[in-house]
Amino acid sequence: MRDRGWDELDIVIVSGDAYVDHPAFGPPLIGRFLEHRGFRVGILPQPPWRCVDAFRSLGKPRLFFGVSAGNLDSMLNRLTAQKKNRSEDQYSPSGATGCRPDRATIVYANRCREAYPDVPVVLGGIEASLRRLAHYDYWSDTVRRSILLDAKADLLVFGMGERAAWEVARRLRDGETMDQVRDVRGTGYVVGRDLAEMLEAAESEHVADGRPVVLPTYEEVARDKHAHALAARLFHLEMNPGNARPLFQRHGDRGVYFNPPAFPLEDGAGTGSGSVSMDELYDLPFNRAPHPSYDAPIPAFETVKHSIVLMRGCFGGCTFCSITEHEGRVVQNRSAESVLGEIRALRRMDDFRGTISDLGGPTANMYKMRCKSQTIEEKCRRSSCVYPKTCDNLVTDHAPLIDLMRKVRRAEGVKHVFIASGVRLDLAVRSPEYVEELARHHVGGQLSVAPEHVSPSVLEKMKKPGIASYERFREMFSCASDQAGKEQYDIPYFISGHPGCTLADMVELATWLKKNRRRPRQVQDFIPTPMSLATTMYHTGIDPLTMTPVHCATGLREKKLQKALLLYWDKEQWPLVREALRAAGREDLVGHGPESLVPPEPREVAPRALRRPKRPAR
Repeated sequence: MRDRGWDELDIVIVSGDAYVDHPAFGPPLIGRFLEHRGFRVGILPQPPWRCVDAFRSLGKPRLFFGVSAGNLDSMLNRLTAQKKNRSEDQYSPSGATGCRPDRATIVYANRCREAYPDVPVVLGGIEASLRRLAHYDYWSDTVRRSILLDAKADLLVFGMGERAAWEVARRLRDGETMDQVRDVRGTGYVVGRDLAEMLEAAESEHVADGRPVVLPTYEEVARDKHAHALAARLFHLEMNPGNARPLFQRHGDRGVYFNPPAFPLEDGAGTGSGSVSMDELYDLPFNRAPHPSYDAPIPAFETVKHSIVLMRGCFGGCTFCSITEHEGRVVQNRSAESVLGEIRALRRMDDFRGTISDLGGPTANMYKMRCKSQTIEEKCRRSSCVYPKTCDNLVTDHAPLIDLMRKVRRAEGVKHVFIASGVRLDLAVRSPEYVEELARHHVGGQLSVAPEHVSPSVLEKMKKPGIASYERFREMFSCASDQAGKEQYDIPYFISGHPGCTLADMVELATWLKKNRRRPRQVQDFIPTPMSLATTMYHTGIDPLTMTPVHCATGLREKKLQKALLLYWDKEQWPLVREALRAAGREDLVGHGPESLVPPEPREVAPRALRRPKRPAR
């Protein structure tokens, strides 16, 4: 601030992550964008939260505090699926833990209010975005109310946030008060008793266009699991910005009101003075490095520092994933010119040796894919464009992506380009040319893929394609690797403990793994993260899309047994695998036969002193 001659900032962004000036980190991305649009922005990363002093260190912001827990929900960042402390925080220097509080958004927001009571507080980031309504919290095993109320914030920006943050900042700069900034898409706020009563009295589930959908109240959602599932269903039907309506949910005497989601960013450079485009964001002058005050590496930065994002958003609609709820269901794309410009920026980094670690986004192969008709897209309320089958209106052409991959490989200074983002298998098998390109040029021996399960009933609850898609992709990838003269393997990832999955389903998966000679070394144990459809199933035992019962492994012991079945080959897991097989009624799989998963439990050998002496030979 002194170097720039600034005596005050317009906006102070408080972040639960270390400060890394890179587009993969949300708060710095928002900060750079607002700076580019003419605002004076400061970043306050991982401030000491036990007293208020740190929150005054950059002075009083003229417009507002922006508060984010960082790139991950703070509870997910600290605790595992077994509710044990993680050994590392990848978004902190040297991976140190304890650098942010639990429920960081709430803690930071209240400290900001304490520091400067008259400065508006605006919440953002994935923790605020996915806790914006009443939600089930796995780590406390309770239904919590909207984070807006606990944080005592003036406004909440949900989704990726660039459009909404800019409009809020611009209107406050132009003289409007926070009470007047109530119609910005992608934002929500608390309403008082009078307005809450008026909204609740005037509306119902069946509403006219432009009027809010009234969700079951927080009190109803907290005590009635059917109401909880219904609220999740109504919420997920309003995810398409083309036809989404506002949402209202009462909490006691007050309520929370959310405008429809923000419109997607424009592809490429965009058009018009009021546009916000993908190119504009990624062409900003990032230093692509941690702040120089750090004397230890940031593990998350080491992972992404030489990677390139091509797109954001996902139309897959997997129930265990929250990408659609946060990034949006419409895929937004960068231009080839912007991507090649970022490669030139990479070449200026001292440690860049010509290897791009990833070229992708939420998925590896949705670049430039969208509905063939904007009119159809704006009316659609499907939660997935690819389940139960790929929509006839979805353009699945891989040609733009293949062309971009070739341009990146030919770029000056580039030696290797790897694909580390997840490949959507049911889309990839539609393009043999893409699979050949992938195998020949973009895999360094192993390719991670995520079929997730083999049981049709479990995959139905995940909204994932059947195992046949994976088996077809595996065959295509193997053939393409052989033709390229490369020894390469696909590494499948699977989830244990997902809603709808029983021990019998996990036994089916374990026997499939053995039959196919697969020994997964990393297993994803399902974690119920806020506001995903699978989390609603986990808490309520109801599939909100069909409102029918679903089995859920809610006990930590059953979750542990399901996970052990995926690791059937590991001797350390054998006692748990035997227990799981007994519980599933599949003791026939304990033995030494070719189909057995584990050997029998070894018989205890008596100590030598207690053994019966041998009879002398006659």
